[in-house]
Amino acid sequence: MTTIDIFSDPVCPWCLIGRAHLMAALAARPGHGLTIAWHPFQLDPDIPAEGVARQPHMEAKFGGAAAVARANAQVEAAAAEAGVAVDIAAITRRPNTFNAHRLIHWAGLEARQDAVVAGLVHAYWAEGRDIGAAEVLADIAEKAGMDRAAVTRLLASNADADEVAAREAHARARGLRAVPTFVIGNAHAVEGAQPAEFWLRVIDELAGEAAR
Repeated sequence: MTTIDIFSDPVCPWCLIGRAHLMAALAARPGHGLTIAWHPFQLDPDIPAEGVARQPHMEAKFGGAAAVARANAQVEAAAAEAGVAVDIAAITRRPNTFNAHRLIHWAGLEARQDAVVAGLVHAYWAEGRDIGAAEVLADIAEKAGMDRAAVTRLLASNADADEVAAREAHARARGLRAVPTFVIGNAHAVEGAQPAEFWLRVIDELAGEAAR
């Protein structure tokens, strides 16, 4: 069975869009036989734990309000094409996503990563919720079938913080600089939000190789 390892950050719009295209392709090939694994990569690791106001942060990052407006329009158009809901006007905070990545890590131990990642990106991009807040993360975990009380206790501790940080550091040491990055079968790395047609070709090629 081939694994697609995905390095992403829930606050990255192209991770949202790239995930939507991949999920559409997987749904179109129900017998794909692929395993999806999500890995941590923070776009803005220096954001304080409590987060920052999104608009000033984005203006400083992109070079002014006009540049942010253009970037937002590009994201909205791409999201509409991918069939995913976004409400950028509702997003007021830019969170630190380290705890979100810890939650994804724990979800992987329970085979619930896909549900948690889906919950994180929907909460942030469609609902404008602060996914740096423990209460919001606990909501997402509970909806994905995880034990809310256990997740709340873990978030209040430093559980697995070193491991998640080490995994991200390892990815950066290997040269990963952008998200989303997809590593197919531990052999081929693909950067960016690829269209569903690309993933359909990948799935079909992998199926052909497996049939030989």
